[in-house]
Amino acid sequence: MRARDFVTRTGEIALLSGRAFAAMAARPLETRLWFAQMEQLGVRSLGVAGIATIFTGMVLALQTAYSLPSLGVKYYIGSVVAKSLVRELGPVLTALIVGGRIGSGMTAEIGTMTVTEQIDAMRSMAVDPVKKLVAPKLAAVLVMLPSLTVIGCGLGILGGLLVAVFQLHVQASVYLNNIVQNLTLADVVSGVGKSFVFAYIIAIIGCYNGLHTEGGADGVGRATTDTVVTLAITIMISDYFLTKLFILVVS
Repeated sequence: MRARDFVTRTGEIALLSGRAFAAMAARPLETRLWFAQMEQLGVRSLGVAGIATIFTGMVLALQTAYSLPSLGVKYYIGSVVAKSLVRELGPVLTALIVGGRIGSGMTAEIGTMTVTEQIDAMRSMAVDPVKKLVAPKLAAVLVMLPSLTVIGCGLGILGGLLVAVFQLHVQASVYLNNIVQNLTLADVVSGVGKSFVFAYIIAIIGCYNGLHTEGGADGVGRATTDTVVTLAITIMISDYFLTKLFILVVS
């Protein structure tokens, strides 16, 4: 029975995805809603994403220097921090932290509208809820999550620089030159490419669970919890396959 439910939900998510992308391209374009969602979902998440990544970069620098001191690894901290953040930790951490915040918010917002029959009211007035609710959120997350990932990776590299210079006594020029020499375009493409896929996962799962919420306020709470758990599992599983894909394609 669970396998059947999984297949059913997968098909429904695929249909919702198609409708959402079609609504994004259909005129009139809801650009005002898009920008409002970018501010709400993206700009307001900058703080939490920045804090997570900058301290991750600092931890990476410390662990790298003190785990293998006999190999003189501290002079290669720049490339270790940059590659780890850009290829893997930056996209995944940003998706998990920001996704948990905005995914649960999307589910709670749309779920509340669903259980209070506001979605049915929109349909009765010939207003497509996918175009008004789902498409703007999808467009906003597709733009803002990669942007947050890039900013987060930059802050993480800066955090590693601070630790390298002030605690490990590595010259800033050595740290930065090591990054320039070793960080490749394939690393950047891999990290940013993952963030686009994670953005799609966050928006679609968050909106889908909201549209299928049942059971009043208690149902909204269950749907929100389900969104956070599903997002975390889906992001981690998809990260493995995306890593293999990008290794084959761009490395």
